[in-house]
Amino acid sequence: MQAVRTRPAAAAAAAAEQATPHGSARSWSPEAEIGMRVEDIWDSLQEAQQQQQLSHGDRLNSCFDSIPVASFPHTFDGAQLVEIPSDATLAEAVDTLSRNRIISAPVRSVDAPEDASWIDRYIGIVEFAGIAVWLLHQSEVAAARTDEGADELAAKLGTVTLEGATAVQRESKAAAAAESEGAIAEVFGALPSSDLFNKTKVKDISGSFRWAPFLALQSSDTFLTMLLLLSKYRMKSLPVVDIGEGTISNVITQAAVVHMLAECVGLHWFEEWGTKTLSEIGLPIMRLSKIVKVREDEPALKAFRLMRRKGVGGIPVVDDSGRAVGSIMIKDVKHLLTASEANRDYRTLTAKEFIANARQSSGERQMSIITCSRGDSVKDIILKLDAEKRQRIYVVNEEGNLDGLITLRDIIAKLVFEPPGYFGDFFNGVIPLPQNSRV
Repeated sequence: MQAVRTRPAAAAAAAAEQATPHGSARSWSPEAEIGMRVEDIWDSLQEAQQQQQLSHGDRLNSCFDSIPVASFPHTFDGAQLVEIPSDATLAEAVDTLSRNRIISAPVRSVDAPEDASWIDRYIGIVEFAGIAVWLLHQSEVAAARTDEGADELAAKLGTVTLEGATAVQRESKAAAAAESEGAIAEVFGALPSSDLFNKTKVKDISGSFRWAPFLALQSSDTFLTMLLLLSKYRMKSLPVVDIGEGTISNVITQAAVVHMLAECVGLHWFEEWGTKTLSEIGLPIMRLSKIVKVREDEPALKAFRLMRRKGVGGIPVVDDSGRAVGSIMIKDVKHLLTASEANRDYRTLTAKEFIANARQSSGERQMSIITCSRGDSVKDIILKLDAEKRQRIYVVNEEGNLDGLITLRDIIAKLVFEPPGYFGDFFNGVIPLPQNSRV
């Protein structure tokens, strides 16, 4: 396990600055430099806070609204941005995402001219989650229609046969449910070699399920805009476009923001917020009763189906006592979709077996869970999530049983708030607004 830093990066940078001769090169991380810019603005607002009775939140909002997203460190470090052409098949998209170890990528329209603006050049963001959810839906639809004839289903999927899976005669609801699960597992197991997976184009699933719109930031937009979109408005990643070139200059993710926060440990503005306990700032937002779980002896495919139905990105795997023993994320569907025909049984494993096989075949570490307690500080959680490169952390009680869930989005949402009327017409024609929006 990677060790959590014992010395705050930004605090170390500040100490190094004091010890470094004037004019010599500084060795701060780019994220720590951002944190120190926030610190400068934070300090300049101290008098205003006293005179105008600014809250801590107002002061932080002002800091982040003063820094343009052009300042955010580049997440692909000069490497070429991975794009997926709109005429790529789902199989090709999954392969591209898997090889580059990323969970999403912008979709470039192959019909756009070379001199197209960014609005015409990109049609959306495709995610592992979007592909997985679409394929799971197709599996359920196909399984539900088996009574219309195996020949029709085989023609639709290209290579699928479902003899004996129609369950016309159901003796009980339990038997029907079990047979339905088997039919869906069979259909989904055949998808990786089917025409549906290998011939459907990425552009064909545009607008389906978790397909994300191409909601881009301009370099002049502020950190506050970026933080609100990544939290309240549930965007997992935000491209930053160069208006003049019509290209993407950066992609900012929730994980990149949490890494930036980890590098700011030790700075006054961060410590005043980050030393609060989870309970003090209202975390976890998701309580135990809302957490969707799967037992370790249930089919792994059930975990993915539950994620699709509930609209969540991950599910804890629990033992008979209810204690979490692992975690399956929607992105882990890549292990099902990329399994060879020789390993087709991979798609019929239990959740426990699926996790064990994924760890053995690919060294997958993120299927284990990381935990915290309500008495931990926000800083503790940020450092742990950043060190482990995780998207979520589970809150457990004194007995070690699940008590809640905290995601990267939850943490960012507690850092800033949306002022009334802040976005104006920013979202017109782009995405539906949350029900509680004050725009």
